[in-house]
Amino acid sequence: MGKKGRQKPPDGEIRQSQILTSFGPGSMVDLPKHSIIIGGLNHWKFGTERVPVVEPRLEQFLQQRLNLSSVSLFEPPASSQDITGPRTGIRSFQFPNWFVAQVDETISGAGGKLYRTRPLVPKRRLIGGKYLDENKKKQPVVPVRFVQACINGHISDIDWRSFVHEGKGGCTGELWLDEGGTGNDFADIFVRCRTCDARRPLSDATLPNSKALGRCLGHRPWLGDNAQQECLDEDSRPLRNRLLVRSASNAYFAITQTVISLPSQDDKIKKAVGLVYEDFLSVSEDVDDIKRERRKPKVASAIEDFSDEAVWQEVERRKKGIVAEAKKIKQVEIETLLSQPDEVGEDLPDTDFYARNYPLDSLPTTLQDYIHRIVLVHRLREVRAQVSFTRFEPPVSDIDGELQLDVAPADLGLETDWFPAVEVKGEGVFISFKPEAIDDWLSRQAVQNRGQELEQGFQTWLKRKEVRQDTKQDPPRYTFPGLPYIMLHTLSHLLITSISLECGYSASAIRERVYAGESGYGILLYTGSSGSEGTLGGLIQVGRTLGHHLQVALEAGRLCSNDPVCAQHKPQERYEERFRHGAACHGCVLISETSCEQGNEFLDRALVVETVEASGAAFFPANLGS
Repeated sequence: MGKKGRQKPPDGEIRQSQILTSFGPGSMVDLPKHSIIIGGLNHWKFGTERVPVVEPRLEQFLQQRLNLSSVSLFEPPASSQDITGPRTGIRSFQFPNWFVAQVDETISGAGGKLYRTRPLVPKRRLIGGKYLDENKKKQPVVPVRFVQACINGHISDIDWRSFVHEGKGGCTGELWLDEGGTGNDFADIFVRCRTCDARRPLSDATLPNSKALGRCLGHRPWLGDNAQQECLDEDSRPLRNRLLVRSASNAYFAITQTVISLPSQDDKIKKAVGLVYEDFLSVSEDVDDIKRERRKPKVASAIEDFSDEAVWQEVERRKKGIVAEAKKIKQVEIETLLSQPDEVGEDLPDTDFYARNYPLDSLPTTLQDYIHRIVLVHRLREVRAQVSFTRFEPPVSDIDGELQLDVAPADLGLETDWFPAVEVKGEGVFISFKPEAIDDWLSRQAVQNRGQELEQGFQTWLKRKEVRQDTKQDPPRYTFPGLPYIMLHTLSHLLITSISLECGYSASAIRERVYAGESGYGILLYTGSSGSEGTLGGLIQVGRTLGHHLQVALEAGRLCSNDPVCAQHKPQERYEERFRHGAACHGCVLISETSCEQGNEFLDRALVVETVEASGAAFFPANLGS
């Protein structure tokens, strides 16, 4: 609190949706005067009450996946508008605690090369937040760019004295940071002790299996002072620290779980049977009994939307006390979108979901052989929760839409039973594809040959991932997503680029969900922006002219500005390290990673349309639309 009981203004402000992606617990943020690390959930202040985010399907999934007794979801705390009330918001901690003084000097190195050199000082050596130079003049400082971390998310300041003296103690001289060239090459950055002249390049900390930074001690500064835990790999061996640039893109990857709030057919039949089970259906022994009970007006009214077989399955489940096996997240979604009624949900302003089938007559005849259904989703609610984060390696999403915890998840808080979540309401368009068309495509030899190339690249990626993690554990048990998924995923990116030019939304405001499983094949494009921008009606209008956008997208996919290099790329080529890409690059199908559910991986234009390489593996024929 400030003077006269008033709150002090916060050091900075971040949107609630950004807390779950870029600036969650454990992330580092540069403020105008210093650098901070965002505090864990135990340091979030909500004031008088927390705003719950209700999504039973997501809560149940997290409870089962994380093996918790209960799970609750709440919005991140917003800053209080009452200047006299209790302060709300998210606490942060200053990090790192080593600084570089803005004292510019130049020294000469080997071969006469000039280096810019500046004092490297710990926080305890600062006076009033500034460095006292040899002339007793205070100089400003900036946080050092480099810290150390491990793949389990732990992070701490580098022990600079131990690093420069290679573990030999004793010398407590002043440290200086020497930078040659532009300061972006680790081989041109040296830590130097001014007293004993010890000097060591920062590149020593980047070598494979390097022990230069020592073992990780499990520091978790976002959870508070002295928050440490034992840091071991799967074989109970200590993990080594790795060099991390604070502002690098691999410093923080949020692990989130997303669910579309859709009315499930299973939930509907459970509710319908429950209305008449005790009084009428509990004595039923088979389907014939259900038929007889249906003659009663009350029973007929309750179960009129369901077949006798479906009702009997639910009655039998209740009689035997069988707990229904939880379906995959995406499976529930696509089953709802492919349900028989022309309308799904209710067309009411306060409902979370409302969708209508759109007639296929609007499609060109050449596309009707491939498209099974178009659904205009007028109202849609997405709930997104953060459960953990990683460093160095981004999380790999399951094609079923379920989070994968392939490394030890970093804790968001101390002994917490809740997770931060946000909800986004918007609109979308869903396109489903005929299973028989995809089956015919998969049976072609050229498609199978292309699939072998893509899977070889995937297996190479698995092996390289094991090396980068610097452990001897087996490769993570990831599975190849399959050709239908890669084809639909690539088509989704082409459609997003095409649609964004006309629908009024930016490409980064459109998100995707790709379905490729036993329940069907489809693409859901929907708005993923918070606020009113997500409900402007642009995607609904696009759905009414989807044939046009499909043809524009397919035409754009045939030629890339980087062809023939892009089209000729082989996934298993080691020198490019694009093992999960086929014919895909920034010139054709890569889009904003916030829109893509796979982080711009598993893409290949050659599976969608014929490219200049002409592999013969395209789902859509070359003469489509001609």
